[in-house]
Amino acid sequence: MQIIIQPGQAEQTINKSRFVAIAEYCADERAVAIALRRLASAHQSAHHLAYAFRLQTPQGVVQRFSDAGEPSGTAGKPVLQFLEGRNLINTCVGVIRYYGGINLGTGGLVRAYGGTAKMALDAASFGEYVEMQKIRVDLDYKKLDGFIRDVDRLNGEVLDKAFGEYVTVIASVPAHEVPSLQQKYG
Repeated sequence: MQIIIQPGQAEQTINKSRFVAIAEYCADERAVAIALRRLASAHQSAHHLAYAFRLQTPQGVVQRFSDAGEPSGTAGKPVLQFLEGRNLINTCVGVIRYYGGINLGTGGLVRAYGGTAKMALDAASFGEYVEMQKIRVDLDYKKLDGFIRDVDRLNGEVLDKAFGEYVTVIASVPAHEVPSLQQKYG
């Protein structure tokens, strides 16, 4: 699975209708809503905002799409198919349409929405998806700096520290590294 590291944008005009697309990383449904609201507010006079997203959750992959009032399956579904085909996760693609007065037909809409989404994805940069897991460790004060260095080296993040008799640290690290960290610091 892959994620978007650098967002992508695209724009094209087809039979007087203007299509604008964004493709970006979204960690959860709240981030998806924020990205889509930002796109909608930047294009307030647009007629349609179709979108699709795929998210990794503890329950598995959640994916949704919206045709935004276009005929069923002609706007959001082709966008979702590109996300599935590229095995993208934690990704949202929104496509705005300014209606130009000419009906494109169902095939034309599929090509226009899907094509603009593909252009935005082509403009984005990708990286490998790494599943993160929270870990809680109780450390002697003298081991704290080493633990923090290890978390940084693994591209993890220290989420919280509580100081008492020991230092309790909560960190988010790649899931496959949890056993080795627990063995080293547990």
